[in-house]
Amino acid sequence: MLKKISTLFIAAAILLGADTASHAVEFKAKGVWNMNFEYGSGGNFTERGRSENGNKAAGITGWGRYGEDQFEAKSRVRLQLDAVASEALSGTVYFEIGGVTWGRASKGGALGADGNNVVKIKHSYLDWAVPQTSVKVRMGIQRVFLPDFTTEASQAFDADVAGVVLSTPVTDNLSLSGFWVRPYNDNWAGDSQSPQNYLDNFDIFGLTAPARLNGVNVTPWAMLGMFGSNSFRSGTDFYGKNSTGAGALGLSPAIYALKDSKVGRQIADAYSTVLWAGITGEVVTLDPFRIAASFNYGSVDTGVEALNRKGWYSALLAEYKLDWGTPGVYAWYSSGDDDNIKNGSERMPNVEANNESTNAMSSFGTLGTWTLGRDTLIGSTFAGTWGVGARIKDVSFFEKLKQTFHVNVLGGTNSPGMAKYIKGAKDIDGYTSFTPDTGNGSADFNSANYYGLYLTTQDYAAEFGITTTYQIYDNLRLLVETNYIALWLDQSRGVWGGYTSANGTQTGSNSTTDAWNVNVSFIYKF
Repeated sequence: MLKKISTLFIAAAILLGADTASHAVEFKAKGVWNMNFEYGSGGNFTERGRSENGNKAAGITGWGRYGEDQFEAKSRVRLQLDAVASEALSGTVYFEIGGVTWGRASKGGALGADGNNVVKIKHSYLDWAVPQTSVKVRMGIQRVFLPDFTTEASQAFDADVAGVVLSTPVTDNLSLSGFWVRPYNDNWAGDSQSPQNYLDNFDIFGLTAPARLNGVNVTPWAMLGMFGSNSFRSGTDFYGKNSTGAGALGLSPAIYALKDSKVGRQIADAYSTVLWAGITGEVVTLDPFRIAASFNYGSVDTGVEALNRKGWYSALLAEYKLDWGTPGVYAWYSSGDDDNIKNGSERMPNVEANNESTNAMSSFGTLGTWTLGRDTLIGSTFAGTWGVGARIKDVSFFEKLKQTFHVNVLGGTNSPGMAKYIKGAKDIDGYTSFTPDTGNGSADFNSANYYGLYLTTQDYAAEFGITTTYQIYDNLRLLVETNYIALWLDQSRGVWGGYTSANGTQTGSNSTTDAWNVNVSFIYKF
């Protein structure tokens, strides 16, 4: 890794020190150093996994997720270089080093710091304007995301992805932005019946139309995508991770179990169709009072009803800005699964949602941390949940010190009848056999959802969080995030409780626990 970092900085020095006598190109550099220290427990909400025939499962140790200890130290560096020829032409490359987990060889932090997988290109794109027009074009690997004035974090799509984005103003109050992105292609290894790289591309087309009126801002948007039957395939598993990461998990059907080591089901259509549409807006005409609302709908059609997915999400926010802070209240609701596993999922699909966004409603339950800290304990999005909350944002009584306090009460919108499939009490759904892992608590209610929990209408949770920032210098900030989630899971036999399997095995309940974490980060930004 040291050689890679040295090469990176040498390349940067050559670029910055190149002959600029003609002043044809101006080089600009910016970056962020992040040093993170955290301590917590209950990351998967499990104290001990399910027993079998009275034999207790091993207790859960450490943080409970990702093989982490309760205490971890991590770091990450991001460096951006812009080569600016003019207002109409520039190129950007954005390097990322880390996250490095101190001491862990696989994360580049062991003795010698010689991991070979921690230096990455996060963005690499070209910006240019079409001559004699107001059309701007960005091509390459970039962040593409959809707007949300309530959560400040898209529930459908927010990703670093390769593609092309075009934007232009239409009037003084209306602009348009369209994009084509290709999340996956050429990853299918092939087999005797399906050639390598055959039917394995995933393409998305999108359009947003931001409108700025008198005291009202509103953005309608829509996306249309298609993915081949081999886009996420690994062997006989059509929803396997392949070499594509977790991109299929937000599109997967109701069973949420088509993952590593599980037998996938044949997708009927050569290409599946994915559709999203939404609108988000805010009313600021009564400033300092602000109201914001969002609505999203999404669907996946594979040609097989059991593999389809469709659902919706909505959110509402009201806040009032004062001299010392901004108090606010909010609520959200997202559709959940019914109890029929044969008709697919009723949860809204998503692709890599909340990539770089910070969910302003839930800093611990979803992707809400500002740094490398732990989050997504409920899920990467609000899919399958409802919630109400209150917060006081940017409270400041002392110079350079700000705090945000929030509390949420939430629950699931999924049918309790789905739990029997996830916990393994019922392993025949009419299409394929499914038996999830049990015994150690690592594959159950806490993993059936994308990076989080699967909550039914009989499950509830409460989230409490305090975020504190102190500006040590103009470019150096201290961040402290303190979070706690209490979980009330229905442990009756009809939901998440114990059961007797078809072969007579007596399987007990999970022993659940609450989750908490304290994250202390030092952030240098220039």
